[in-house]
Amino acid sequence: MNGRSTPSLTELGMSTDAGSSPSAAADVPPVAVPQTMSIDDSNMIASYSNFCRVTGTPEELIVDFGTNPSPFEYTPEPVVVTQRIVTNFFTAKRMLHALQLTLDRHEAAFGVIEPDVQRRAMDAQHPQAHR
Repeated sequence: MNGRSTPSLTELGMSTDAGSSPSAAADVPPVAVPQTMSIDDSNMIASYSNFCRVTGTPEELIVDFGTNPSPFEYTPEPVVVTQRIVTNFFTAKRMLHALQLTLDRHEAAFGVIEPDVQRRAMDAQHPQAHR
């Protein structure tokens, strides 16, 4: 176990109340108590992905990750899906919030991210066209 701490759960929208008596709750608004947890990532497997497919059921969200060998054009070569994450919608919403905060910080530091591959390719060919 490497003992690395994560950001506080309050930052990720996952804090819980420390608990209080009913009478105290009426007088004082509940206060979120920052919490941290230790993470053991010694058995983690890292892989690259430039493709994701999102599906689900009424109870679970399913996200498949893989590598698209040709993201700029269609080829008959299939996208190889190598990882699947299945989670509940409560965790998915917390993950969405954490990802949005991370993307907002990145864009504030480095500029807006263009998710459309074709538009990025056109912008690279004609950088002055959109200014």
